[in-house]
Amino acid sequence: MEAQLCVGEEVVVVGGGNSAGQAAAFLSRTAKRVYMLVRSNGLTETMSRYLIRRLETNPTIELRTETEIVQLEGDVHLQRLRWQNNKNGTIESHEIRHVFLMTGAIPSTRWLQGCLLLDNNGFIKTGPDLSDDDLRKSQWPLRRPPLLLETSLPGVFAVGDVRRGNLKRVASAVGEGAIAVAFVHQVLHE
Repeated sequence: MEAQLCVGEEVVVVGGGNSAGQAAAFLSRTAKRVYMLVRSNGLTETMSRYLIRRLETNPTIELRTETEIVQLEGDVHLQRLRWQNNKNGTIESHEIRHVFLMTGAIPSTRWLQGCLLLDNNGFIKTGPDLSDDDLRKSQWPLRRPPLLLETSLPGVFAVGDVRRGNLKRVASAVGEGAIAVAFVHQVLHE
């Protein structure tokens, strides 16, 4: 659906993994130009070789390594963005209305190991994903089961892409955040 909104326009895909590469290749079929912004100095460590070749041979896709977005501008919707090449410091400004963030499917949760229960892929288990065995292991101290977005640590909630079962969409993460706020108030009243 997003590709239909970008027909004939310039778009940006942020990320250097397979998901970003697949998104860039898909969008290149209808977009005027796809800028692919990658923080690292290349794709070989994060993307499949066949996909890299596919991107390199696609004249619609322009790879910008060692590059990050530094500013988003617009009134009612995104109108323009600026990105910086971190190697030489140059900043470019482009009239672009569509940015796709594909910055990782691997959760950065290793630092939580031993504090919260994670699944085998490193996603935080919450609410109904916490089995009775999980609750025993984590020494769940309350009579009630964990609330929908509550982790194995009472009163601590997880939302967004780090949570097991999340839909991997910004809108769902925002909704989960709003729900978590309501749960925080509930826990504070307990």
